Amino acid sequence: MTEERTDPQPEEARKMTVWEHIGELRTRLIRVLVVFGLALAGGLAGAEPVFEYLVGAAPSDKLELNAFSPWDAVSLYVKIGVLLALVAAVPYAFYEMWAFVKPGLSRKERAVTLRYVPWALLMLLAGLAFAYFVVFPMAFLFTERVTLAMGLKQTYGVGQYFAFMLNILLPVSLLFEMPLVILFLTRIGILSPRLLVKMRRVAWFLMVLVATMITPPDVISDLLVSVPLVALYEFSVWLSKVAERRRLRALEQSLGES
Repeated sequence: MTEERTDPQPEEARKMTVWEHIGELRTRLIRVLVVFGLALAGGLAGAEPVFEYLVGAAPSDKLELNAFSPWDAVSLYVKIGVLLALVAAVPYAFYEMWAFVKPGLSRKERAVTLRYVPWALLMLLAGLAFAYFVVFPMAFLFTERVTLAMGLKQTYGVGQYFAFMLNILLPVSLLFEMPLVILFLTRIGILSPRLLVKMRRVAWFLMVLVATMITPPDVISDLLVSVPLVALYEFSVWLSKVAERRRLRALEQSLGES
């Protein structure tokens, strides 16, 4: 009621039924899928130069990739295309999420939350950089040392090599979106700092679990990855507290004006 006084909403937006909201959500999901499809087409077109760069920048100079099946090359192109499509489509997905909840936000909240869209891309790129330049070389060189210690010849399949890489890049990159998602959900009242603090132990356990799954089984490697991920969660909790205070302050000001 207060938001309607400070920032009047269109009459049709206030009278939308539940089914109309579901229909709008479906339409926006379809748009996201269409954008992802177009981005995937562009990603497939740019897969070859990306592949050449990734092979040239491999952690090991002795890397020699082999195709073990006729589908290895096709599968690899699709995986690289999906990764590039995610980089392009995730910010648009954030925009559609913002547009869906926009009618329930004040004019100031709309302007603030719209700023999340470019930050979504920046955080995704930061996650990719951390995963590729820190986590992946550490994990790959560990497996290489084990291979040489066992006296085995290094023969890597191109599909297996890039599956190993993407299994590290994708989860770490998406985890870097966590602060924005938590901040956004706090601003619209879905999440609260109290809930995040209550879930802290579970969240820490999940962060450490992810770190141990994608890094070599030694304490140093686990710490190098789990500490930044835990810090990312704590940063998200801090952002949630700031957002909650601002939301309550804005609500008190609106009540005072009314």
